[in-house]
Amino acid sequence: MSTTLNRGGSDTRNTAGNGPDLTVAGGLPVLLRRRPGPSILAARLVIRGGSGADPPGRCGAHQLLAGVMTRGCGPLDADALADTVEGAGASLRAEAHEDALVVGLKCAADDADTLLPLLLALVRQPRLEPGQVDLERQLNLQTLARQREDPYQLAHDQLRSLLYGNGPYGHDPLGLESDLVETGRADLAALTTGLGRDGAVLVLCGSVPDNLVELLEQPLGGVPWPTRLPNPAPLAEPAASADGPELVLLEQDTEQLVLMLGCPTVPLGHPDGLALRLLQAHLGLGMSSRLFLVMREERGLAYDVGVSLPARLGAAPFVMHLSTSAERAAEATACLAEEWQRLREVPLDGEALTLERAKYLGQDAMGRQTCGQIAERLALVLSHGLPADHVEHCLERAARLEGADLQRAAQRWLTQPRLSLVGPRAALEAASGAWATSGLSRPQR
Repeated sequence: MSTTLNRGGSDTRNTAGNGPDLTVAGGLPVLLRRRPGPSILAARLVIRGGSGADPPGRCGAHQLLAGVMTRGCGPLDADALADTVEGAGASLRAEAHEDALVVGLKCAADDADTLLPLLLALVRQPRLEPGQVDLERQLNLQTLARQREDPYQLAHDQLRSLLYGNGPYGHDPLGLESDLVETGRADLAALTTGLGRDGAVLVLCGSVPDNLVELLEQPLGGVPWPTRLPNPAPLAEPAASADGPELVLLEQDTEQLVLMLGCPTVPLGHPDGLALRLLQAHLGLGMSSRLFLVMREERGLAYDVGVSLPARLGAAPFVMHLSTSAERAAEATACLAEEWQRLREVPLDGEALTLERAKYLGQDAMGRQTCGQIAERLALVLSHGLPADHVEHCLERAARLEGADLQRAAQRWLTQPRLSLVGPRAALEAASGAWATSGLSRPQR
């Protein structure tokens, strides 16, 4: 793979495939994945920070900033920027995740000369026009208002608060209404000065232009952006606290009950993370998953059921969720608690473990079909301070993990789960009673 370097870019390619292919002036590492086929390009810029770094009293500030970034940068106002991107049939988005602010671009390779400079222009030259800040804030407030009508979102927000309190993961990236109304242009301008301080990485996949560094440095105007490859997150084991409530309820006049049962576990890259992801596949991936078969097919308890384990720099939440009829609230709650306990008490046998390994491998293959997927996955790994071949190492390790390894991870991390319930009063009362008699509920003191 050959790359033309221009204007101060230095080639720092690592022959082992884990280092950046080149570096933009100031330190931004860039990794390239050239792919034959249609002349398209996908780019993913991940900047360490995100909603977990929202200032006190300004929850939602990074998501607001991300939205305003796409409303004008450099010489382009909101209309001109939209015309430039949409006129090329391209996609340019910015959003805040819990641990990062992410800018993504998908375009035809022929338009790269025009569109690639926008990636850094959004970050280094956002216009932050007051009218656009007000408009984006109003849109975010409307989204938060709509979320209050969604029982799943309400249950999720309750569980998030139970698990993380006022910590970095304790609020939705959209923020809190009371904070958003107080967040203005000055707050966003202050955030832009710190972007990249904790690291950033850019991944491009597809047909990469030869004058890449020149295109990327164009919006910098000779002023380097001081940043670097993100450092690995500390792998200190998060302590599961026995303090605070273990159950939270919200009454809603509906015909069904939403249950979410979860606890904080480990960061992406933690040695136990792979075992937990195999357990996630066992419980919730596909129609052959344990929860689907037991709770939906065999017992008819669930309208919808699943398991989530997002990638996090900190203690990621492992969450089982389902919705059930109000009449079967107690039975569904007891069954969910039994399945959680089963992970800790019963190791997977050979056939089940073989199936979960196959699911894990298949999920990986399905997640790297397009240039956009490849760029997204690689940028995620690198933004966590992990090597570029982290996923490949996980795939190799998955073949060696046994049922006892998964059980030990469950016994170590799936302790003291919290339960979030949203539904009608009678269902809440029945579910609370079932929870109190389950083996997961702590004795009242």
